[in-house]
Amino acid sequence: MCMSVFKARRVIDQIRGRSYEDTLMILELMPYRASYPILKVVYSAAASASHNMGLNEADSYIRRAEVNAGPFVKKLRPRARGRSYAIKRSTCHITIVLQIK
Repeated sequence: MCMSVFKARRVIDQIRGRSYEDTLMILELMPYRASYPILKVVYSAAASASHNMGLNEADSYIRRAEVNAGPFVKKLRPRARGRSYAIKRSTCHITIVLQIK
């Protein structure tokens, strides 16, 4: 995801250890821009758990949620007098682990 690790961790800290339904409700009501990509990751983790292992989504909770730094996306921006300015966009890796209660 193209977002700062610190901005994503602010959202992840709110959902760690909560049930699946509470997590969805919290992420939908949070005003932060990072909450939508994290919501998509939680949906994906629940769909994978129900499809691959036959787990019920309603009985699951967030066992582990972590955000680690990813590589920088490096771009060049043109500046005055033919020079260029490097722009480094930070990325992050989001990991969500679900478990049955």
